[in-house]
Amino acid sequence: MGLLTVEGLANPDIYNGQVMQWPGYARNGTLRNRGCGVPAVNDVVIARVVHVLAVVIWIGGVAMVTTIILPIVRASSAISLLEAVERRFVWQARLSTLLVGASGFYMVARLSLWDRFDSIEFWWMHAMVLVWLIFSLILFVGEPLIVGRSKRVDAVRGTMVGRIHVVHWLLLMLATITIVAAVAGSQGMLLVP
Repeated sequence: MGLLTVEGLANPDIYNGQVMQWPGYARNGTLRNRGCGVPAVNDVVIARVVHVLAVVIWIGGVAMVTTIILPIVRASSAISLLEAVERRFVWQARLSTLLVGASGFYMVARLSLWDRFDSIEFWWMHAMVLVWLIFSLILFVGEPLIVGRSKRVDAVRGTMVGRIHVVHWLLLMLATITIVAAVAGSQGMLLVP
């Protein structure tokens, strides 16, 4: 099965030929009007906006650190630059990952999408959870342990930058693949042969 369409447009409300009943939507997939002439905005829309915005801030920051900051630090041994960026960005990244996790869990629970975790067709949902879990563990557990140790041993800090850069590239590639798959999959594109 390829991309599912309704009147030529991708429709995430259709799965295996069945119209899914989303809160705030009529059976035909159009947004219900609540009598005021303005389309309704519901809790799931707000959760999706929070989710996407938090992913943009989080992964955008990872991309900036990976492609700009770490190469500068490696070339010039300006570890103080890395520490300054890390001090400012780590709280944005932590807040973003918390918002991503909370909004993602809310949407899965609110829309009763748990059965998607039983199907290989929705492998990208597993990937989203995996990426979120890896980054959360790094941000809340690994990073405080590594930074705490490396500040005590200055000699380790120089070699750590190279390792951190490699890990950043791997995580950025994993996150990028996951984002592409999640966007395509959520729009009905089947990514499994």
